[in-house]
Amino acid sequence: MAAFTVDARGRRCPLPIIELARRIGELDLAATLVLWADDPAADLDVPAWCRMRAQELVATRALPTGGTAYLVRRLT
Repeated sequence: MAAFTVDARGRRCPLPIIELARRIGELDLAATLVLWADDPAADLDVPAWCRMRAQELVATRALPTGGTAYLVRRLT
């Protein structure tokens, strides 16, 4: 289970990534958060941000109400 759920649906780039970056720093190492986003740019932005910031994108899944859930684990 994720420590946080960040609902960024309805927000456009770069706001979902800004929220992800802000909240992941609040997590203990190895903890996870879920980012909900419906901005099409998030499909590219979230994996790229995880690579650049040395965090782990664990999984993605489509949300039944639209958008995508991104499960991210804090590694550093």
